[in-house]
Formats: sequence, structure tokens, C-alpha cells
Amino acid sequence: MYRFLLTPRWLGYLALTLVAAAVMVFLGNWQLDRYHGRTAINDRIDAGATMTPAPLRDALPAPAGGPGSVGPAPAERLTWSRVTATGRYDSANVVLVRGRTVDSTVGFEVLTPLVLADGSAVLVDRGWIPPVPGGAATVQPAVPAAPTGEVTVTGRVVGSESGGGGVARRDGKLEARRIDIARLAKQLPYPVTGGYVLLDGQTPAADPAFQAVPIGHTNNWQNFGYVWQWWIFAVMSLVGYGWVARREARRRAGLDGPRVPVDRAADPVDRAASPADRAASPAERTASPVGSAAEPADQAAEPAERLSR
Repeated sequence: MYRFLLTPRWLGYLALTLVAAAVMVFLGNWQLDRYHGRTAINDRIDAGATMTPAPLRDALPAPAGGPGSVGPAPAERLTWSRVTATGRYDSANVVLVRGRTVDSTVGFEVLTPLVLADGSAVLVDRGWIPPVPGGAATVQPAVPAAPTGEVTVTGRVVGSESGGGGVARRDGKLEARRIDIARLAKQLPYPVTGGYVLLDGQTPAADPAFQAVPIGHTNNWQNFGYVWQWWIFAVMSLVGYGWVARREARRRAGLDGPRVPVDRAADPVDRAASPADRAASPAERTASPVGSAAEPADQAAEPAERLSR
């Protein structure tokens, strides 16, 4: 019954189905890996909120090169961990990062290098400030001055961003679209660590004009939904092939042939009847022969009645 499945045509259908199912399973596994990766990020964010700050060098090793060089990137397991560092802010090399959104408003994040005792520096994201009222997002806002003297900061370790174009200096400040540490380090007169610190707290206290940059959790459940979506599609493709094959087998065996409509099997007498007869009810068509047979008897009885009179 299913010998036709061994024909080249149906073998080709089977190969396409298996390839499609394998691709869908692969995409589901890829989304599963992304789900696990994003879940790990969320776990580190949550853990960092309550952990005791560690020394900066535990997460960000010192850069080994000269001015403009960048140290090793933070290990993945150490991103979003809390660290503390002490140094002096370099107010001559403030970095404005454009196009950063907080509470649906596009403004600027302000980074200031914190020069450490060994002569290297770590970029500290001091917070977010809104744009100039009525001005474009490219107009430089007034940046609160950094504290002078020795400063101790506490914050989260964040890795370098990529892309976003080059770095420009305007009105004594560096401007960029992304926090690309390798690009920013080329504009600075000292080596820079391979990650930056998102400020949580500072001594002396930070200027209240800054708004804390919120740390958003990743949408890992979206990836989890994609996992099941791709796996269900894979199962559906196999089930669909089986359904089509079974339908073809039944057709070849004559089990799914066309059925004869009911009106074609009707009595030939009924099909030859007049429209008026077909419109009559079954009771009327049954009673009419009796009435027709009674009429001759009635007609024969009339002469006898006249003679008796």
C-alpha cells in the first residue's frame, strides 16, 4: 500500500521534510542557548545587587601597555558584579555618550576617567542627564563638575560596547555614540581598563543632577518561547508528511473515491414525474390511486339508483 514512498518523487519529499525538520530543531537549540545565556545575565544582575563590593582589580586587571592601551576585558562571570575603586577624576577628558534613553527621554550618559594610584584609569559612568530644553540631542548639555581630590566609587562592572562610529572632541569634551573603550582609550593619555564601572555610589556624594542609569534585565522568556515554536514546527513538518502520504495511499487503494450523490440514486419513476407530482406530499401520492379506483364504482352505481326510482 505504501510502496509508492520508495519512488524518487516521494523520496525527494521525505528528504526535504527531514532537512526542514533538522533546520528547525537547530534553530530551537540555538534559541535555547540564548535563553540560558540571557538567564545567566539576569542571575548576575540580581546577585550583584546584594553582593559586597570587591576590589576593582578582582574584576578588571590592570592594563599592561602604555597610554592609549586597553586592559583585558572582564570575565563573563564577573560582569555586573560590584566593585570599589579609589582615585582622582580627570575632568579634562569627560566623555558624553549621546542617544541614551531613560524614562522615554533621549539624553546623555556622562563618563569620567578615574585615574588610579598605578597611573591607569577606569571609566566611570556617573549617570544620565537630560538634553538641553528645546535643543537637539546633539547640543551639549551642562555637565556637573566632578569632585576634586580623592574619590571612592562603587558600581557595577560592565563590558565594552561595540560599533557606534568614531569619537570626536568638541568644546573640551569627548563625544561618542557607544561606550567603545578601545576607541575612547586612543583619546586618553593613560592606559585604560577593559571594562567600565556603572556608578552605584560615591564618596564624596555624586551631584543630584545625575540620574542613575537603570539596569534592565534581558527578555529571556522571549527566547524560551522561540524554542518551543521551532520544535513544534519541526514536529508539524513530520506529521504533515505522514498525513499526505496516508492520503495518497488511500487514494491509490480506492478508499477515498468520490461518493454518489443521493439525488442520483432516486427512483426513476420519481425522476420522470411532473413537477406538480414531485411537489406533492408522499401522503397525497399514496392516496391518489385509491381515489382513482373508486370513481368507476361510483359511476356504475348511478344507473341502478335511477331504475329503482
